[in-house]
Amino acid sequence: MGQPEQHAEGAGPFATRLTWHPPGGGTAVWESRPARRRGVIAVRRPGAPTVRHARADEAGLARLRRLNAVAATAFVIGGALFAIGAGIAQFGSGDATTCASVYFAGGLFFNTGGYVSLLQVVNAPRHEPGGEGRLVTHGWRWWSYEPGRADWLGAFVLFAGTLVFAVDLLDSFLQGLSVQQVNRLVWAPDVIGCLLFLISGHLGFTEICHRGRPCLRRRDLGWWIVAVNQLGSVLFMVSAIAAYTRPATGSLVNAGLANWATLTGASCFTLAGLLQHGERP
Repeated sequence: MGQPEQHAEGAGPFATRLTWHPPGGGTAVWESRPARRRGVIAVRRPGAPTVRHARADEAGLARLRRLNAVAATAFVIGGALFAIGAGIAQFGSGDATTCASVYFAGGLFFNTGGYVSLLQVVNAPRHEPGGEGRLVTHGWRWWSYEPGRADWLGAFVLFAGTLVFAVDLLDSFLQGLSVQQVNRLVWAPDVIGCLLFLISGHLGFTEICHRGRPCLRRRDLGWWIVAVNQLGSVLFMVSAIAAYTRPATGSLVNAGLANWATLTGASCFTLAGLLQHGERP
């Protein structure tokens, strides 16, 4: 006997919502973000007037809670440190080394948040294709390769972005660089990291909206988290562009804009991290 037919929604190769009729009747709906963040899948039993949420087992839910708490806290602290670093740079309350040190500490927390976000995807409960409508918790893994999933690719690109930022932050400690070296070793990785953050945010919208363009879902906490993070990524990109060093003058395009965009963008990441604490089983 074959598997029940599934109706898939998403964008391109990414299936972010599946709907099918289980063998016992009724309807089951798996959505990528609720399943991996809250460990739930929507099921309507035959004749039932409402949809109920079937939950993963307690071990799987406990795993999701721990990972979510670590990732959210890391982004809260990382964003706060970046905001402090931008404040030091803007108001001149410390030297360049102090500012770079605060940014670097914030970057370490972003690295942690990025990797734990990937672990959330890798170790999330999985649905049984065409089954009765339940989530199964598998063994712990430190890594997987699943580029056909929007959630995995988004988390991987985010983590890669934090690693590229780490290169930028390490290079910022170097002294005596020429303008060309500053733009190559510090500015270029900054722009690449910002671009990766923006791509990750777009994939986050794809996962929530089940299509290739953003949508508006004001009552969806997950949507707000992705939207606030994406705003932070846009502001980081503005900061990166404004921080380009002009070869002719050796000065930044707009140092004030770079600092303020970093401060407000980092504040967005902190806010998104606080919101993420609420998106748990």
